[in-house]
Amino acid sequence: MASYLVIVESPAKAKTIKKYLGKNYKVLASMGHLRDLPKSQMGVDIEHNFEPKYITIRGKGELLSKLKKEAKNSDKIYLATDPDREGEAISWHLANVLEIKENEKCRIAFNEITKLAVKNAIKAPRKIDINLVNAQQARRILDRIVGYKISPLLWRKVRKGLSAGRVQSVATRLICDREEEIESFVPQEYWTIAANLTDQKSLETFEAKFYGSEEGKIDLENKEVVDKIIDELKDSKYIVKKVKKGERKRNPTPPFITSTLQQEASRKLGFTTKRTMMTAQQLYEGVDIEGEGTIGLITYMRTDSTRIADEAQSTARHFIESKFGKEYVPETPKQYKSKKGAQDAHEAIRPTNVLLEPDKIKSSLKPDQYKLYKLIWERFLASQMRSAIFDTLHVDIEAKNYIFKATGSKIKFQGFMILYIEGNDDETEDGENTIPELVEGQQLKLKKLNPKQHFTQPPPRYTEATLVKALEEQGIGRPSTYAPTIITIIARGYVEREKKQLKPTELGKIITDIMKSHFKDIVDIEFTANMEQQLDEIEEGKKDWVALLREFYQPFSITLKEAEDEIGDVEIQDEVTDEKCEKCGRNMVIKHGRYGKFLACPGFPECRNAKPILEEAGVICPLCNGKVYIKKTRKGKKYYGCENNPKCEFMSWDEPLKEPCPQCGGVLVKKVSKKSSKVQCLNKDCGYERN
Repeated sequence: MASYLVIVESPAKAKTIKKYLGKNYKVLASMGHLRDLPKSQMGVDIEHNFEPKYITIRGKGELLSKLKKEAKNSDKIYLATDPDREGEAISWHLANVLEIKENEKCRIAFNEITKLAVKNAIKAPRKIDINLVNAQQARRILDRIVGYKISPLLWRKVRKGLSAGRVQSVATRLICDREEEIESFVPQEYWTIAANLTDQKSLETFEAKFYGSEEGKIDLENKEVVDKIIDELKDSKYIVKKVKKGERKRNPTPPFITSTLQQEASRKLGFTTKRTMMTAQQLYEGVDIEGEGTIGLITYMRTDSTRIADEAQSTARHFIESKFGKEYVPETPKQYKSKKGAQDAHEAIRPTNVLLEPDKIKSSLKPDQYKLYKLIWERFLASQMRSAIFDTLHVDIEAKNYIFKATGSKIKFQGFMILYIEGNDDETEDGENTIPELVEGQQLKLKKLNPKQHFTQPPPRYTEATLVKALEEQGIGRPSTYAPTIITIIARGYVEREKKQLKPTELGKIITDIMKSHFKDIVDIEFTANMEQQLDEIEEGKKDWVALLREFYQPFSITLKEAEDEIGDVEIQDEVTDEKCEKCGRNMVIKHGRYGKFLACPGFPECRNAKPILEEAGVICPLCNGKVYIKKTRKGKKYYGCENNPKCEFMSWDEPLKEPCPQCGGVLVKKVSKKSSKVQCLNKDCGYERN
């Protein structure tokens, strides 16, 4: 009996795929990449056509031996890594180490991990796409050259441990440029006048806004202009001059692509890009659903195409009709145009089976999985529903020689809005201003004139959602790079989160200034976007990857030499705190390390005292009345501990609440599990508990 070996990246994916294949198939995981460029050296032979030097990743030797052994005992090997550049490269490396022939049809790929998709892929294996591999190699080598050539320069000139990255440097620049705009912004004064008017028939009150006169709009620049107009409006009659009724459609938004999923999960769920992609990966690779077994719940989550398979669209239309009614199904299926340059190999992100409604499988999902699956499910179904229809009303009201305008709308048909409405970055939803039925020539009663002073606002700082949107719009990076880019610039201490906003650190500003002055192309948005297009051309077989690297490296090497000569030593002042060093009494300073900020004594190396920056939990320790801090284990798991540890043993994995226990006055904690969330007293003798 023939035996087959299928290799995927992760154990979760292996478990899901194994379910769909017979006993003859063995499914193993490579645990991501098995080979990469070495960490201790550049690993690229620039003189010999940028030849990469690949080595087995530390710790993967035993796994590689196991895969080789299984490969020798198998009649056929299928490489089933993810359907993108990175996945193709992993398969290429596997083919090399397992000595699979170059023309062997060993590669299978699927956009969703379902029985049909896996079975169809097994029936139609293909050769490894060397163009995809070369595009990945070119990106990897480009990033390695930039990192390994610029980073040592920053070490020597600025501070040890610094590094530069190709896409990360541009992302940091966007955040720094935005901060400059905010700092240099000069507010401009402007005013508005709102009239609260009452329809004397219905006695309904509504608001109309000052527009100007018959000749056109009048800008209300200052109080003098406003006072003059209000004075002229004294004892004025407010007459309805013009009533215009209409109808407005609101179309559903397209199904998710990687960037829009990250944006919406940030807006609606408060997820970071990392949390979104990690959860989406779990949903794609497979979740154990009660009564169903392990199922891949969504299609591949790294995509920039809004295309939907005909079969999935047809199933969605039938489901919408049965769930909401025939009037919610559009006459023709909705089609969405992908942005220019999008890779159409994958579909948009959608549920693999719309019949698996989020609430029906909620008990089998972790909280994050449920929230994200629900978001994807609702967005996909809404994208296939009819548009919403609003009745609109535009009214012009005349007072003396001035015009006030009022606009209102009310829903006539909910359409897709019965299920889902896209969030906004400014956290406001479309409001409805209800206006009573008015007729031309009708007189209204003025209740109040409300003049209000305003000042123009600076552009807001980027959030993770708006930064992803900016990177996508500018053509910087690919769907797979958005999350790691943001993680990297925060980890390096170039950018920090302030609530939801991304703010550059002093270090980030200094590095960006150096890059803008001496490595203009590396942080140039247009140059980086053009590089992305050329990588796409390599993927399409239109450009040679070595030629791209040569074109990049020649001017880059000249720039590097000039920078070495021109950059002087840069001194970065550490931020001084009020916290005293317990060992020598100096004021401790904030330093940036591999795991974020920490406090250190400025007396290093004489005094080596250092400690984490702790956030107060806002409650008193129930054992010793000390402060309770939010702390982290070495693996990064959050817990709550007393300031007097280790003398005081208080520690809790659950979040303590500020309110005392109503029964015993002890500490209440919020206990969150997969199936429930409850408040419980830490005092075991008390037993107080509530949902």
